[in-house]
Amino acid sequence: MELRRVVVTGLGALTPIGNNIQEYWDGLINGKPGAAPITYFDTTHFKTKFACEVKNFNVEDFIERKEARKMDRYAQYAVVSSEEAVKDANFDFETLDKDRVGVIWGSGIGGLETFQQEVMEFAAGNGTPKFNPFFIPKMIADIAGGHISIKYGFRGPNFTTVSACASSTNALIDAFNYIRLGHADVMVTGGSEAAVTIAGMGGFNAMHALSTRNDDPATASRPMDKDRDGFVLGEGAGALILEELDHAIARGAKIYCEVGGGGMSADAHHITAPHPEGFGARNVMFSCLRDAGLKPEDVDGVNMHGTSTPLGDIAESKAIEAVFGEHAYTMNLNSTKSMTGHLLGAAGAIETIASILSIKYGIVPPTINHFTDDENINPRLNFTFNKAQKREMKVVMSNTFGFGGHNACVLVKKFEQ
Repeated sequence: MELRRVVVTGLGALTPIGNNIQEYWDGLINGKPGAAPITYFDTTHFKTKFACEVKNFNVEDFIERKEARKMDRYAQYAVVSSEEAVKDANFDFETLDKDRVGVIWGSGIGGLETFQQEVMEFAAGNGTPKFNPFFIPKMIADIAGGHISIKYGFRGPNFTTVSACASSTNALIDAFNYIRLGHADVMVTGGSEAAVTIAGMGGFNAMHALSTRNDDPATASRPMDKDRDGFVLGEGAGALILEELDHAIARGAKIYCEVGGGGMSADAHHITAPHPEGFGARNVMFSCLRDAGLKPEDVDGVNMHGTSTPLGDIAESKAIEAVFGEHAYTMNLNSTKSMTGHLLGAAGAIETIASILSIKYGIVPPTINHFTDDENINPRLNFTFNKAQKREMKVVMSNTFGFGGHNACVLVKKFEQ
C-alpha cells in the first residue's frame, strides 16, 4: 500500500526556559540556562539541590481549579502544552471529524508526585488506608492522553507509550505511523514529565546519574564537555499536531515541516548504561534513515540525546561518526539539554520541536556550557558550542535513548509540495 504523507501543523511547549513556543525558541537561540535551586521541597539532605523546573507557571491560568486538582503536574503540563498546539493548528471544530483524531502521548514515569504524596501520607498515619479517590487516576501514565481527548472530544486512537527517556519520540513515531497507514487523519502527540520530586531526585541521586554541581547550577548541564558529571533533571511538556498532508492542505493549514521517518532499536546491553560503542544508537539512526528513504549525506543536523553523562555522550558521538562517516564533520550537532535539562519522557517532544523550529528559522540552537574538550570525543564534530549558528536546515534528526536500552529517532524535513 502507498503510505500517506504526514506534516506538522501545530506546536506547543511548556519548558524550563519558556512557557510557550515563542518563549522556548527565544530561550534556545539565546542559550538560556534553565537550571536553578529547587523550590518544590527542602533539599538540605540531598546530594543534588537544583533542577530545571518550569517557572512562573500558574495552572489556574489554564485549567479551572477543581479540574486541576484532579491532575498530577505531569498531566497538567500535557493539557496546557496540547492546548497551545491545538490552537496553533487552528481547526474548524464544526467540520473536523473527531472520530479521525487521536492522541498518543508519552511519559516515562507519569504521576510520581501523586504516588509519593499518597504513600508518604499513608506511612505517616495509623495504618488506615485513607487514600484520595483521585490517587489512581492522577498517577497512571496514560491519563494525560485521556484528559486531552476528553477536553476536545477526540475519539480516534488513544494510548500512552512508556520507554523511559525515549517515550515521547516513540509516541511521535506511533502517531506518524497511525496516520500514514490510514488509521487517523490527525494525531495529537508529544510527552510530559514532572519528576522533580523528593522521590525523583532521591532515586536518580542514588544511581549517581545526576550532576552535583551545586555551586553553579546554571553550567551543570555540560554535554560533550570533559568535566560533565551527570544530567540535570528537567520537567515540562511538548505537544505536536501531526496531520495527513491532503487533510492539512484541504483546510488551508499552516505547515511547519514534514515528518520523514522514524527508527527504533534496543541496546540489549545494560539496564542503565549505553553500549560503549553506541551500537544501539547507530542502529536506530540507520533505521530512521531507511524509513525516510534518505542517505546519511542528506541530513543537515542531529539534535543529540546528549545528556551530559560521562558514558552516554561518548557513545552517541561514536555512533554519529559510524553512521555519517565524513559527512558527520559537515553537520551541525547540538544538545538542547544543555539548556532545558533532561525532561525524561518529554525530552523527545521538546527536542523534536527544537529541530522543527531550526528548519523554520534557519538557526541551530547551541550546546551551551562547553569549557573543555574531551579527548575521547572527536574535535572535528561541530557541536554548535555556546552560540547559535545560522544555517539552512532541510533535514534534521532527533535522538532519544532510554534506560533499558530503548532507542528512538525521528527525522523531520522541510516541506516541499
